[in-house]
Amino acid sequence: MLTNISGFPEFLPQDQIIFNRVLQIIRTRFESHNFLPLDTPAVERVDTLLAKGNDNEIYGLYRLAHKGGGDAKERDLALRFDLTVPLARYVAQHHAKLFFPYKRYHIAPVWRGERAQTGRYRQFYQCDIDVIDSRPLTHLSDAEGLFMVYDVLSTIGLTNFIISLNHYQLLTGLVSTVISDQSKIQDLIAIIDKRAKISNQELQEQMSVYLADDALDWMMLAMNSPQLTINNASCFEYIRSWDAFQRSVAAQEGLFELQKVHEACKAFGIPDKAMQVNPFLARGLNYYTGVVAEARALDFPELGSIAGGGRYDNLTSYFVKNKTFAGVGFSIGISRLIPRMIEDGILGESKCTLADVLVTVQDVAVFSQYVNIAKLLRASGLNTELYSGCAPLGSQIKYADKKGIRFVIIANADELRGNDVILKDLEKNEQRTISIEQLVHNVLMR
Repeated sequence: MLTNISGFPEFLPQDQIIFNRVLQIIRTRFESHNFLPLDTPAVERVDTLLAKGNDNEIYGLYRLAHKGGGDAKERDLALRFDLTVPLARYVAQHHAKLFFPYKRYHIAPVWRGERAQTGRYRQFYQCDIDVIDSRPLTHLSDAEGLFMVYDVLSTIGLTNFIISLNHYQLLTGLVSTVISDQSKIQDLIAIIDKRAKISNQELQEQMSVYLADDALDWMMLAMNSPQLTINNASCFEYIRSWDAFQRSVAAQEGLFELQKVHEACKAFGIPDKAMQVNPFLARGLNYYTGVVAEARALDFPELGSIAGGGRYDNLTSYFVKNKTFAGVGFSIGISRLIPRMIEDGILGESKCTLADVLVTVQDVAVFSQYVNIAKLLRASGLNTELYSGCAPLGSQIKYADKKGIRFVIIANADELRGNDVILKDLEKNEQRTISIEQLVHNVLMR
């Protein structure tokens, strides 16, 4: 029995049509804010992808053997695991030709060596927006990116979702006051990042390696406090009351920046109820330096994060010396989200066709006239299929009906000589004879 490789999804035509339609909606929304399109190669050098650390365990980078010899740098290649590191390489390489701030979007597949399971793929699409500048970015760039996430998710029909917000300095500042070994801060944050995937008991056991009993007790109480979920204004006040917060200048600076972004998000149009401040939100990638965020669909908790990102003020410094570029970006993972929305009926049913009209063929001797009719319809903006199989008229009509094509054009040689055709409306189950000159008007008016 033939099957596709596990973790590499493929769709039936009607679902692929929906998927592509959503991609076009996203492009339109991104371009409405003047984010410019970018496409980089699927393959990058391994040292480029690993510029921010040797994180093979998470990304499972697969080395591609360069069999043609040549430059040694070309012999160790890998498929990109995200679209941000290639962006950093691109900006470092082309910065002299770019206008800053550089706002770009990139919609393309990425590859990761994850264990394939429901909703977790080895190949999946990301929809990224980023702002890169040669000068420091303001909090407004963070807020605009977050609004784009909210705007896209709302536009494609998702209603019940929440965007969680945090700041790298707030999290690291809090952790630094409760951990004795400052060199282990990132190790502890990596555990915190897993807390949505493991039980409280497992979380407590893993954190106990790094924290004293009193610090561990406080962390568990703080992370599970209902006061973090009441409303954002109360959450800010609650965080300020923590002794750990009051002892950390970094945490205080992080919260101050986070509040500015939160207020700007509301100014852009994100309802406060669609955001949640979460001082223990950690993102798996280690290049974030400021605001971090992720979105979750509350009706589909099994999907986990459906969008995320944040500020990375020094990523390009790994590729270009003596020049720093600030960046902020967010990514929407539609490969998991769209199939679930299709399954739940949110995106609606799609026909197994893109055509509005089928032109049937009854007499191949006058085939060029059928071609001309199809060209006429297409020139008027109507997607038109010209039947190219070998089947009787009845089968051609059944073919159109089965695929969901509404209009069928029927004409034999005699009708064509009289410049007439039969326009059959399968949706209304009616037909009429009209002239070819009237055809386009009649189809468009229905």
